[in-house]
Amino acid sequence: MNKKELMKKVNANEGLTVEEIIEYQKIVKPVKHVYGKYGNLALEYLKEHNVGKYWTLISKGELPNYLHNVDKQADRLYIIMYNKLSNNPKFSKTGEYVHDLQVETEKQRIIEEEILNEIVYVE
Repeated sequence: MNKKELMKKVNANEGLTVEEIIEYQKIVKPVKHVYGKYGNLALEYLKEHNVGKYWTLISKGELPNYLHNVDKQADRLYIIMYNKLSNNPKFSKTGEYVHDLQVETEKQRIIEEEILNEIVYVE
């Protein structure tokens, strides 16, 4: 069976034999999506805790867009919160390495918690 006939059969939703499936997989390579930290966390959360939403996104073909959007929202929120916390006198730098490192770590912890609660782990 040539490529044209095989694609016609696939588009018509006709049953494929094992050989035809193998040939189809050679012709049509799957698209590999790469997500950031928060997109991957959201994916795992959906698979484990919100299976209904996960399968709905897959069936509509919207899962990649959803996960890329999670990454974009997380990046935006990180920048906004980092700037906001940096203006807070509580998080000002003193020039002492250990103190400044603790301040940065605390800012990152607060931001991470906010991103996880508001963007990643939502129903």
